Amino acid sequence: MIAKKVQTIIEEGKGISRMFGDAVNMIAELGAENVFNFSIGNPSVEPPEAVKEAIINELNTQKPMALHSYTGSYGYADVRKAIADNENKRFGTNFTANNVVMTVGAAGGLSMIFQILLNPGDEIITFAPYFSEYKCYAIHMDANLVLSGTDENFQPKLDEFEAKINEKTRIVLINSPNNPTGAVYPEETLKKISDIMEKKSAEYGAPIYLVADEPYRYVAYDGVEVPYVTKCCKNAIVANSFSKSLSLPGERLGFVIVPSDIDDYAAIYNACNTINRTMGFVNAPSLIQKAVAKCLDSEVNVEGYKKNRDLLHQGLTDIGYECFKPQGAFYLFMKCPEPVTDDWEFYEMALKHQLVMGPGSGFGGPGYVRISYCVDYNMIERSLPKFKELWDEIQSMK
Repeated sequence: MIAKKVQTIIEEGKGISRMFGDAVNMIAELGAENVFNFSIGNPSVEPPEAVKEAIINELNTQKPMALHSYTGSYGYADVRKAIADNENKRFGTNFTANNVVMTVGAAGGLSMIFQILLNPGDEIITFAPYFSEYKCYAIHMDANLVLSGTDENFQPKLDEFEAKINEKTRIVLINSPNNPTGAVYPEETLKKISDIMEKKSAEYGAPIYLVADEPYRYVAYDGVEVPYVTKCCKNAIVANSFSKSLSLPGERLGFVIVPSDIDDYAAIYNACNTINRTMGFVNAPSLIQKAVAKCLDSEVNVEGYKKNRDLLHQGLTDIGYECFKPQGAFYLFMKCPEPVTDDWEFYEMALKHQLVMGPGSGFGGPGYVRISYCVDYNMIERSLPKFKELWDEIQSMK
């Protein structure tokens, strides 16, 4: 019999699993060209050519056993220094290699930080809608994920946030640009969050850490600035990856920034040395570490995502749907049109029109659906008549 904790995690993930399963089954039945699959956030923009060249160069110039051996738990020192230098150049920070830990994706980085900071029964506050797997990460640590609300523009309701902090609060987890809404938290908001955290930390006599999950940092549009959280909040830790910035999700390479001026820096950073190795990942992939270190000034062309966003947002709003225009990431969070306000009912109706989307309930946003527009532009064009058919069917129910 499987563990109760695992049963809980499986139950939490049922909705997402069903969505993926429905997409696979429909594609098998109707053919991929006849299914409009907006369910998965898999980057559709090719990695920069520099990545391919760097991988080939490493394979051709490095001794195989040096390149494919275990790395240290922190990752290669030269790679960590390169990342620290690059962050400093971009954001005016002052990091060294001893502020960087190479991880198995941003998810591995989050899991590492959670394991270091959380005791059973501790609480993580995050703002809903949120990336659905955060709850599973919390369950793994026997911690509780507490949801705090956002307004109509998916910005944090700060009064509610402050009211939800208590003596069990250990981490505030933010994701900006946000999955699933595409919202970006401005500097003023981050500073207010930080002020609240500092006040509450003093009240309860224990540090509360802001953990920023930032894989979409470089996928932002229209000149929107994504503030660097360590410049807005003292006790901030950053988890990032190259999954979106270089379109390398399958390579599972990320990093965590642990600034020297946070409370208990030495204890936390030293703990990374053990925990990063003992979670079962056994450190970040070696070849990709070396290759990516040569490509830190490269970025994917986000204009393709912006073009998709503009077509989809304009097309859906022209039909009559209510959608928040994403400032970043590659998801559009669309409100279910009345009288169909239940996102699973709307999802079922959409399937009949070969449209596959993510029900918002799985992201803490009931009454909405997540549409991943990291797809072919042509697919979005071909899908709009299907969205119109779905709209007309719903309007006929009034």
